[in-house]
Amino acid sequence: MKAKMFSTNRAQKNVAIVLFLALASVAQGALCDVRAQAASPASAARQTDYAKAKELARAVAKQWLTRGIPGVTLAVAVDGRIVYAEGFGYADLEQRVPVWPTTKFRIASDSKPLTAAGLLLLVEQGRIDLDAPVEKYVPSFPDKGAKITARLLAGHLAGIRHYRDDEFQIARHYDSVLEGLKIFADDPLVSPPGKEFHYSSYGFNLLSAVMESAAGENFLAYMHSHVFVPLGMRHTVADQTAEIIEQRARPYRKTDDGVLRNAPYVDNSYKWAGGGFLSTAEDLALFGSALLQPGFLQPESLRQLFTSQKTSDGKETGYGIGWFVGRSKSGQKVYAHDGGAVGGSSRLLLYPDAHMVVAMICNFEGGWQADEVESVGEAFETK
Repeated sequence: MKAKMFSTNRAQKNVAIVLFLALASVAQGALCDVRAQAASPASAARQTDYAKAKELARAVAKQWLTRGIPGVTLAVAVDGRIVYAEGFGYADLEQRVPVWPTTKFRIASDSKPLTAAGLLLLVEQGRIDLDAPVEKYVPSFPDKGAKITARLLAGHLAGIRHYRDDEFQIARHYDSVLEGLKIFADDPLVSPPGKEFHYSSYGFNLLSAVMESAAGENFLAYMHSHVFVPLGMRHTVADQTAEIIEQRARPYRKTDDGVLRNAPYVDNSYKWAGGGFLSTAEDLALFGSALLQPGFLQPESLRQLFTSQKTSDGKETGYGIGWFVGRSKSGQKVYAHDGGAVGGSSRLLLYPDAHMVVAMICNFEGGWQADEVESVGEAFETK
């Protein structure tokens, strides 16, 4: 990511873990099947229709466990209501702590859509001009000889670089958003602003500094008060390593020779906006549902989120503001984002035509395919 007897023992241990996880998920299926049935007034017929969809979701999740994912959670929302949420496997293998729908995982780059929603709120309030130079809000950021804007940052068009070397595993704690900018602030742009799409989590770092300045409050405090609380995202928090966070999953990864290990220690304080939040699949499904119709955000804000930006020569990037826009494998319109972290990965899908949201998070790097998550969600569609 030795001796023959040593390799054999490792293989036997991995097989034992896989079998134990698969058995545990069966028990979890009976215990973790959502609160949504109580929360939703869906008809008995609708619930019968969902029965087959739930069977498919469980089959796909259990397959992921056999591939080595320790724990995973899935949630589906239709018409703004959670219709399915379930946990599989383990949040902590050593302590045999099962995954519940309320287990908090690292959502990695699925933090970007959350940040984008907070950004558009500030735009609606007139506090941020998406096309103003970032120096207006962050005067300490070095002049790059070209105009960098919040819109370009949010669409990965600003020319800010992404991770390099071992930066993905930074273990140092950064006390402020501005302090985290020092990692890349003095580096040259990878291309002139607007010319090319270059995915950059550091671009979202700079965007969070813009938001912090415009809001007049700490970025994390702003996101909590203006995004998470209003949307009922009770289980979404910053991945603060020193804090006791209830139901936080332990992160895992495999070595190059296939041995499951605890993931190395990292401190995500250098990238809150682009990859530093913990959340649950239910919270992400609620968040996505709030973006399928005006209310939390105005119609123009939603249009900007989900309209592909273009390079300076007119080529569409397939990325709006914090969201990829495109089609699922089955051809349906989707707004999507994936996340990959040290010891975690995620996928968030919005189906605007079906008014449906699908969320998957796990405490492992990989082990699933994008179209598998799509298949889980599309099974819940009502014709």
